[in-house]
Amino acid sequence: MTKEIKEKIIRSLFAFIGVGILALGAATLRIGQVGLDPYTAANIGVGNTLGLSLGVYQLGINIVILILVFIFGRKYIGIGTIINMVLTGFFIDFFTWMYTDIFTIKLTLVIRGLLLIAGVLIFTFGASFYMSAKLGNAPYDAIAPIIVDRTHFSYRSVRVTQDIGFVLLAFLFGGPVGIGTVINAFFTGPLIEFWNQKVSEPLIEGQVMKVNTMNKGR
Repeated sequence: MTKEIKEKIIRSLFAFIGVGILALGAATLRIGQVGLDPYTAANIGVGNTLGLSLGVYQLGINIVILILVFIFGRKYIGIGTIINMVLTGFFIDFFTWMYTDIFTIKLTLVIRGLLLIAGVLIFTFGASFYMSAKLGNAPYDAIAPIIVDRTHFSYRSVRVTQDIGFVLLAFLFGGPVGIGTVINAFFTGPLIEFWNQKVSEPLIEGQVMKVNTMNKGR
């Protein structure tokens, strides 16, 4: 097995784990009824209106966005894109089922606050893990960079506008909008950057370097 294939496998494994962690964080926010990230909140709202589970609806909308990304910015597509677009919604459904059918959580104000904190921390850690694998953007996350490439607007203004649009969509269709949605739309960047620097990038790049060193020794 070549060095490149081993590296791709390692990065794919970390992307897979990252998506699972991210989904656990989103399910924690969902169960706490404190609001989810704009994209997931909108997909839950529209999916419920159409009588579809989050996993099924999100996969469908991801395919539509992926086609547009392929046309206008295929450089943002990688193995990680497919892992994210196919699995995230189903993982959130699975972890939500675990919370509701296996655990019994009484939603007091204190518990909701704890679930909010835990959900944001877990969600941002998973996002950091997934992104640090450097295997392509999720379809939703590729929208803003493509617009920036073609308009030269600032990434921050484009991404905030995109997130606000999906928050409005979630609100219109009765999606789970709350303080968690606001936090995810505006304040998760610093947390993701913290996880990137302290955990995700050192761990992933360390494992990749370890594989490369082992190959050199053979």
